[in-house]
Amino acid sequence: MNQWLPFILFASVASITPGPTNLLILGSAARFGLSIALAIALGASLAASLMLLVVGLGLGEILARAPLLQTAMTWAGATWISWMACKLMRAEAAGLDQRSVDRRQGFAQGAGLQLINPKTWLMTVSVTAIFLDGQASFGAVASYATLFLLVSTPCLLAWGLLGIGSAHLLRQPTRLLLFNRCMAALLLASVWLPLLVR
Repeated sequence: MNQWLPFILFASVASITPGPTNLLILGSAARFGLSIALAIALGASLAASLMLLVVGLGLGEILARAPLLQTAMTWAGATWISWMACKLMRAEAAGLDQRSVDRRQGFAQGAGLQLINPKTWLMTVSVTAIFLDGQASFGAVASYATLFLLVSTPCLLAWGLLGIGSAHLLRQPTRLLLFNRCMAALLLASVWLPLLVR
């Protein structure tokens, strides 16, 4: 209990700082509305919480003993997110009223993005090392995973509200094209800068 306040602060910072998931929520809310952003945020929060549960119950030790697996997971995630950024960079600037293929984004995409997001894996391993401190009981790990779910969901939704607020600026195709390219560049930076400064 005495570590819950520091953990809430940690989870808030980990969830609200820019990363691939936040940028996906921002862009989706701006282009398609809050309902899709909400679905992505719920999928991402639930997936990250389940990852924390699994890592806290033993997967973290396996990852700590397999640096090659960690490296492979990191590069696979960075490659997939880079592919997403390239697709966004090349997307045509149809108006916001033309809701095309990106409508498929939702709960599953938010959850799937967490599984390949290097930031999420780093966060779950950090929580296990810092806050659980060898207490691998199911109850302790489940408490932290549940608390993370409750903290991260509103933090991610804040990005959706920011996207909704910017939607009126994106009615013109040229602005939407610029927005897509900026989001793609930020997505690339959010993945590659942490990898390059290790």
